[in-house]
Amino acid sequence: MNVRHGLSLSNRMVEKDFRWRGTEMTRAEAFSDAVFAFAVTLLVVALEVPHSFSDLMNAVRGFGGFAVCFSLLVIVWNEHTDYFRRYGLQTSWSITLNCTLLFLVLFYVYPLKFLFGLLFGLLLHGPVPQITQDQVPALMILYGLGFAAMFIVLALMYLHAYRLRNELELNEVEVFITRRVLINHVAMVCFGLTSAAVAALLTPQKSGLAGWLYAFIGIYHWIAGTFLGKKQRLLTEKLDRESAAASV
Repeated sequence: MNVRHGLSLSNRMVEKDFRWRGTEMTRAEAFSDAVFAFAVTLLVVALEVPHSFSDLMNAVRGFGGFAVCFSLLVIVWNEHTDYFRRYGLQTSWSITLNCTLLFLVLFYVYPLKFLFGLLFGLLLHGPVPQITQDQVPALMILYGLGFAAMFIVLALMYLHAYRLRNELELNEVEVFITRRVLINHVAMVCFGLTSAAVAALLTPQKSGLAGWLYAFIGIYHWIAGTFLGKKQRLLTEKLDRESAAASV
């Protein structure tokens, strides 16, 4: 097991309330960035310049779906980056989980692009992927399971870091943030699995309603941010007071 830590405090204080232990990019991170870049390439509306104004307008109509898909990938990429910067873990288990996440990202690109291509195509009267009403439940189930699978892996990554909190020398606030992110990832797993279950239970005509469950993610983060954010501020203030008292 390789746990990188022991950097000077000044070099590690690069994030509010959390000391970064991974200050140098590793081969695993470089490979991960290449995979994320390839995944974004797969999302591109068109790989060549439009040959007519009609082609151009079809590409413009597909821009909304691309923007949403790109934003979702950026969220996963940012979570991935935070993890390696915060903990600097290069254990065999963290590498295994990282590779699993990258595999799921590449898989997830296809249902992600298909779903939002369908949604924005219908809304903007653009090109629409071919799908029948009876196939919509399978699409929503596939999307939900892919969504849940990615956050299961992210949750396992943070659980791994939490178990190594003593070796990583996490302080009280950092331990709390680790638990807080872990809880958030588990909540995202529940959203994905619930949406997939709802899509499986509803009739094909109503299965699209399963997608509306994701709208509650923002509400969840608002509630969790309000209560857990307050507790984090209190812990930070407590740690600051203890540090000030110790320096006197």
